[in-house]
Amino acid sequence: MKKFVHLHQILLGRGVLSPRQVIEPSLVDIPNLCSVHTPRYATAVWNGSLSRKEERRMGLPWSKSLAIRSRLAVQGTINAGLMALRDGISGNLAGGTHHAMPDLGEGFCVYNDVAVAIRVLQQAMWVKKVLVIDCDVHQGNGTAVIFENDPDVFTFSMHGEKNYPFKKPPSTLDVGLPDQTKDVNYINKLTDALDTIYSRFRPDLIFYLAGVDPLKSDHFGRLSLTKRGIRDRDYEVISSAVERDIPITLLLSGGYSPSELETAENHAILYETAAEIYSSRFN
Repeated sequence: MKKFVHLHQILLGRGVLSPRQVIEPSLVDIPNLCSVHTPRYATAVWNGSLSRKEERRMGLPWSKSLAIRSRLAVQGTINAGLMALRDGISGNLAGGTHHAMPDLGEGFCVYNDVAVAIRVLQQAMWVKKVLVIDCDVHQGNGTAVIFENDPDVFTFSMHGEKNYPFKKPPSTLDVGLPDQTKDVNYINKLTDALDTIYSRFRPDLIFYLAGVDPLKSDHFGRLSLTKRGIRDRDYEVISSAVERDIPITLLLSGGYSPSELETAENHAILYETAAEIYSSRFN
């Protein structure tokens, strides 16, 4: 949890963000959560009535602070989606909890913030077609399940083929990578996938889950990307949106480096890269 505080401090300290650019969210409304999650599960997280089995599946012990943080994070992603539609790019300094299913949490994910944000924006007629670019090292199984029958949401997951989750429901497009995949092969696969996606699908908005767990130093990653590789990846994804004038929302997703500070430093690459792209384009 400390990585979120560290990241906020790093981005402000380096001038990547100014204090006025950071908007604190409110708690997401329960009815908005229920656009994706069942009422039973949405309220059980809030009032602490999850079973022990459900807590184990989620991977996190329940506490009121966890429930509050989870609702704040979902609203943060909704806000970021709206702000991206207005400004071209925005981000949530949390989010990307892509393992959460309609009636359960798993893999350190409580609510599926991206799915809720998409449904809320669709229902309000802000968007129709949405692209999810998920580059966390773990497949976005919850997002895949939620949107499996929705042709207006294209789910793309590029992940470690032999990594968690071991049962991978199909996304619209999945690219599974072998263990120890390095920078060059990773970027080549990503570039080919993006070309394929944009030839088939023109979204109104992109949600980009920029997990830093593909790094070689990550505890759970099993891939072998360098920090330069992560920067190149982020540059490729963000540039692909900018070149096509598609608004993009940035999300952290996973990262498990040896320390919270190192993890936050790795997440900062995303925002430094975005700032570089947009400053060179508009200044």
